[in-house]
This record gives sequence, C-alpha cells and structure tokens, in this order.
Amino acid sequence: MKVTANGIQIEVEDSGGEGRPVILLIMGLGMQLIGWPAEFVQALVDGGFRVIRHDNRDIGLSQGFDEAGTGSVIWQGIRQRLGLPVRSAYSLQDMADDALGVLDALGIGRAHVIGASMGGMIAQRLAASAPGRMASLVSIMSSSGARNLPGPRADVTAALLRRPASRTEAALVEHGLKFSRLISSPAFARDERTQADRIARALRRAYRPAGVVRQILAITADNGRADLLSRIESPSLVLHGEADPLVPIACGKDTARRIPGARFVGIPGMGHDLPPPVIEILLQHIVPFLQTAENRS
Repeated sequence: MKVTANGIQIEVEDSGGEGRPVILLIMGLGMQLIGWPAEFVQALVDGGFRVIRHDNRDIGLSQGFDEAGTGSVIWQGIRQRLGLPVRSAYSLQDMADDALGVLDALGIGRAHVIGASMGGMIAQRLAASAPGRMASLVSIMSSSGARNLPGPRADVTAALLRRPASRTEAALVEHGLKFSRLISSPAFARDERTQADRIARALRRAYRPAGVVRQILAITADNGRADLLSRIESPSLVLHGEADPLVPIACGKDTARRIPGARFVGIPGMGHDLPPPVIEILLQHIVPFLQTAENRS
C-alpha cells in the first residue's frame, strides 16, 4: 500500500497484525523493501512483533525525484574530500523524516527501528532527531559517517560506479551478481541461483538507477551525523561483519562508540550481505535485544 509520509508517496508493507510492538525496517542504498529476506521478516513476526517495511524515496514503488537530475558522484566525492559542501537532491535527514512519516501515517507512536547499511544511517538520524519515537535502535553493517573512517575496498568502489553492459534483464542480473560477489560474506556458502532470482525479482518490480545515484549523493553529503549520535537515548545494538569490504568494520565500531550505552557485536566471516546463515546469527542477537528493550519500556 502507499501512504503519504513527509509530504510524498511511500510504498509500505505491513506484516504481523496490529496490537503488537512495532519494528520498522529501513533498507540500504538502492534496495527495495523486498531486500529484507523473507525468513528475517517472518522470524520477527514469529517473535511477536508487527513488522513495517517501506521503499525509501526514489527507489522501488515510492515517489521519485527524477526532476532533480543526478549530478556527478565523482565530482561531489572530490568536494567531500576537500571539505566542501556536497550538492544532493535530498538528505538522509529527509529520508529519516520519511520513515517517521510512515509511522505517523499508520498511527504508530513508538517503534523498534532496524536499519541496514544506508538504512542504518537513516535509522541513526531518526533516533537522534526523534528520541521519543524510538523503542530501540539496531544498526547493521552501517557507519557513523565520521570523516576519518576507512572507505570501501578499491575494487568495490570501482564496481559500485561501473555501468552494466546493457539494460537487458540478463545484463542487469549479471551486473548485480558481479557486485554481490564482491561484497558477499566469505565464510558462508552462496547460492548463485537464489541470488540471481532475487535480483531479477527486484528489477521486475522497479529499476531506478538514477535514484541510486541520488541516494549515493545523499550519503556523501551527510557529513554531520557522527556528532549527533551522542544524542541517541534508546537502547542500541550495532552489528557488523568482520569481513565487510564495502563498509569496513571500523565504521560499525565507531558507530557503537559514539552512541551512549550501545552494544557492539562483530560477526566473523560476514561481509555486506544477508545470506541465510548470517540471518540466523543476526536474529540470535536481535530478537533477545528487542524483547528486552520492549519489556523495559
């Protein structure tokens, strides 16, 4: 269903039924709400929660911003390294306000918020700007955005900026597979057919590469988030793969260090993806954390 949130149209999926404590899931760069593995969502529902997912603005079935154009990711990255302002069509705070608007539209006062990658950055901003709406925060494979932190591995950065060979479905799926191989969890078996099917499903639902570029620019422009993390009051859990080549583990450790009372858990052999064995490990930490936070609230 679509709701009006923060003045724009946002696509939402609601699982688990009313009358339960709420979890809001926020996905990462270019990822749609279907990027959350079904087994992860179902485990949270089975744990007694109502689970809300949404497509971030400019991605999936939510409202786009094509009229804003894209600009140059490389040039804006140079400006960032020089300490100059980065131009973006919207900010991560705008996206946090979208998420808050989803809760408003559904009449939800407080929620446990789980964000992955860019979704973790959005969740951090939501926790800092609307503390009264947060039952807890879980930040997965994300970053504080502090300037001194390491960036992606060089080959991962190059692959992120590389264009697909063509816009046929086969070429787009292969392009997605090549990138996913680079960031996958090295300690866990990978099912190429399942991954290809997931990429194809997402492409058929929506293909919006310009939205991905604008989201990259929003991340690049977000240079003040690290200083806000000390304002977070909610119980916080930070989970990060020890083998993450896109967002190195130092980024997760810095996030936890800056959030008062946050607990950090490093996952050996986890990269920047959510294969079934990693999902099982994450749930072993997340479900008890959420239940404890809910009981205390």
